[in-house]
Amino acid sequence: MNKQIRPIITTYFIHSITYFLLLLFCYAALSKALDYEHFQIQLAQSPLLSAYAGLIAPTIIGLELIIVLLLCIPTFRIIGLYASFSLMIGFTVYIYMILYYSDFIPCSCGGILEKLSWTEHLVFNILVSICTLVAVILQVKRKSIPYIKFGIYTLLPSLSMVAILLMLFLTSEHLIATTHSFIRRFPPHPIQKDRVYKLPANSYYLAGSTQQSLYLGNTSTPLVLSQLDSSFTIMHSQLWHPDTLSLPFRSLRFQVQAPYVYSYDGTVPILFRGHLSDTTLHTLSYREAYFSQLAILDSIHFAVRTQHGTTQQYVLGTLHPKKDTPVKLYDHLLQKQVDGLFDSDGLLLSDPDLGQFLYRYHYRNPLLVMDANLHLLRTLHTIDTISQVQLSVHHFRDGRHQLKTPPLRVNQAAAVHKGILFNQSNLKGRYEDHSMWQRAFIIDCYRTDDQYYIGSFYLPNPDQLHLQQLIVADPYLYVLIGNQVFRYRLAPSIRQHFQQGKPKT
Repeated sequence: MNKQIRPIITTYFIHSITYFLLLLFCYAALSKALDYEHFQIQLAQSPLLSAYAGLIAPTIIGLELIIVLLLCIPTFRIIGLYASFSLMIGFTVYIYMILYYSDFIPCSCGGILEKLSWTEHLVFNILVSICTLVAVILQVKRKSIPYIKFGIYTLLPSLSMVAILLMLFLTSEHLIATTHSFIRRFPPHPIQKDRVYKLPANSYYLAGSTQQSLYLGNTSTPLVLSQLDSSFTIMHSQLWHPDTLSLPFRSLRFQVQAPYVYSYDGTVPILFRGHLSDTTLHTLSYREAYFSQLAILDSIHFAVRTQHGTTQQYVLGTLHPKKDTPVKLYDHLLQKQVDGLFDSDGLLLSDPDLGQFLYRYHYRNPLLVMDANLHLLRTLHTIDTISQVQLSVHHFRDGRHQLKTPPLRVNQAAAVHKGILFNQSNLKGRYEDHSMWQRAFIIDCYRTDDQYYIGSFYLPNPDQLHLQQLIVADPYLYVLIGNQVFRYRLAPSIRQHFQQGKPKT
């Protein structure tokens, strides 16, 4: 090549790459800054950067603007090229780790590269990094910069960038899963809408499920149990017959725990049991324990939530029908913070596959995991930061309690299945789109064998109705909203956390 033409081509190449990088980083920084909230949300969904989104967002924008400034000034242009190469190496390594080492791949980034897939984005970054390195080498030759200095200025920042990314990769997942940073993660496509059935009234509730059917009770006709077939097209209703009808029933409800059907009313109090192949309900327990909630593991293990006869505070207890001491209360499980009643309100759940009971508070974040005899196994927490209830209670002289103001409700509906808690949260996490909360429910998923947050997903709520209940029966999630039952298929990313059954104690 002509010696006179070669310097021209070199200069032209260096200038072209410099201007390209200048435009690329300028556009990237400005687009992030102008839509800063959305940029933070994107970082919060990254499997590598979630826990550090608040710090990394302004850092990246600042670095890109500094590089733009360096590239604009001829004296510092070589430094700008060094910095551009190191930052592009960081972006390239980040995308590579997302593709090959992440548990899930988030949605592609926005801006000028919005239409590129992650793989295409990786190829783009590699090409830009190579071109930038060639421009640096040509500039080094032109300015006769020692190669030792060239090696230091390219290798050290690049290796530092890779080391930082590795540190973030190793620590971010742990922080999100085990601490209370309240940053939610939304794996792509965790559920898929499968079926919907419109009920004739809004007085139905979910009573249980099997592999073939979903069972529903009806508060208007408390002795009728309905069965919705697996195709979600045919609902069959059956009248059940208790062995006694002379009692003052007030809130008779069904629970299906195959192969049995249970019917109960804690205000009487009474507990019936029947078989799914029959329509007769036999008295299993009568006047042994008044209760406001009942959870069933099997035909001999029951847990109740009731009020202590002396303190009137909520307590948990076991119910063993027909035994000499059928009821045993454990008043140490629910911790009093204000009055022991409103502050201890929550939801009692059972996980028959693991032989465990759970109690999840409404107004604070602890989750109690107990064995079949209500021995506390562990206390976990939801990812929000509300460990202390935020409510004010007025105490009357006659012993009655009344809320002075509406309390901050942390949790709503919930279901547990094979060691995973599906919890409807009432609180918006950091970096979340406020508009989504107006048209969807948020469901957080947790493992119950350890303090581990799996991820979250949205349930559409276009009519802004109330979510009454959740039931999980692998591979489905059933949701009752208004007078409609929705069936969603759970993705493998959720189902892989289901645990195998353990011997019941």
